[in-house]
Amino acid sequence: MSIADELAEIPLVDQHCHPVVLDDPDREQFELMLSEARDPRPAGTTEFDTQVGLAVRRWCAPVLGLQPHAEPEEYLARRSALGPEESSLRLLRACGSSDLLVDTGLSLPGMCSVEEQGRLSGARVHEVVRVETVAETLAAGGVGAGEFGSALIAELGRRAEDAVGFKTVAAYRVGLDLPATAPAAAEVRRAADRWLARCERTGRYRLDEPVLVAHLVWSCLPYGLPVQVHTGFGDPDLTLHRADPSLLTPFLRALPAEAPPIVLLHCYPYHRQAACLAAVFPRVALDLSLAVNHVGAGAAAVVAETLELTPFGSMLYGSDGIGLAELHHLGAVLFRRALGQVLDAWVTDDALTAVDASRYARMIGGDNARRIYRLAPF
Repeated sequence: MSIADELAEIPLVDQHCHPVVLDDPDREQFELMLSEARDPRPAGTTEFDTQVGLAVRRWCAPVLGLQPHAEPEEYLARRSALGPEESSLRLLRACGSSDLLVDTGLSLPGMCSVEEQGRLSGARVHEVVRVETVAETLAAGGVGAGEFGSALIAELGRRAEDAVGFKTVAAYRVGLDLPATAPAAAEVRRAADRWLARCERTGRYRLDEPVLVAHLVWSCLPYGLPVQVHTGFGDPDLTLHRADPSLLTPFLRALPAEAPPIVLLHCYPYHRQAACLAAVFPRVALDLSLAVNHVGAGAAAVVAETLELTPFGSMLYGSDGIGLAELHHLGAVLFRRALGQVLDAWVTDDALTAVDASRYARMIGGDNARRIYRLAPF
């Protein structure tokens, strides 16, 4: 049996994903949800003419009872006939995941609950708390500047009791050049004053105050849960060069010895920079969620480049599936195939034994995540 064949049977831990939407989208909505864009493609073009669009037609169509490479119109008609719940159930079950780590900080109309995600997928589900959402919820609830810093710490502690990790989207809000020291209490209060006053003027509670974001990230660490950090590619709200994970170097260098794992998400096109960090900072782990779906047929090359330096115990699987169950399914299918192709090529080249390749496949597919997030064995 090839490593690729073995990988097809390994229960995955999807260490970064979101719930699915159980509404029936029209074609324009479906195509937007496939992409990271906010606006439709120009007239005469389509999201199906991208790597992720091709992958939907090839790998998702058979799960819904169609021939591989079904035309977009045929695919969408079949999806609609089955209904969003049945099509989502089929696609999620076909992922073969034992556990889903679900970021609950982003909501879309029609998005299901974490519990519903577990029922549809047949997997165990675990919450990852998005820290910026915690702050925004407190602010919208009327917490004042004087108690804001301490209220954040208390709320993070409460949420940590039922979660397996935290997540920050600092890359979107302020960039990844986080400070090497935690902000002082007086600095946090002044920043809260500025930010809350701006929120009241605009009616928009979006945490983009650098001091408060830094306070949040540093405040997560004492709870001992892994901290996920968005890096690299994302939607148009992101300024890409500010999401380069190498910007985290001073922060990582300053972390205390007892700090929990820092898990870099997505990473592309900075996957080699992320690999460098994982190589020199033992507490750093990474995944290629989001990236694998969007590079499609090029996934094996990206996985191989990432594994040039990433220690095999520091790489995780994640889909970043959100909204469409297709994205969860593609994450699983494309990652299994890509990692299998890389490991099989190494075995053929006598760079490692088949026994080693099998062990690495299981580590990356799920065992590393079970260890890092302290999940029960499957």
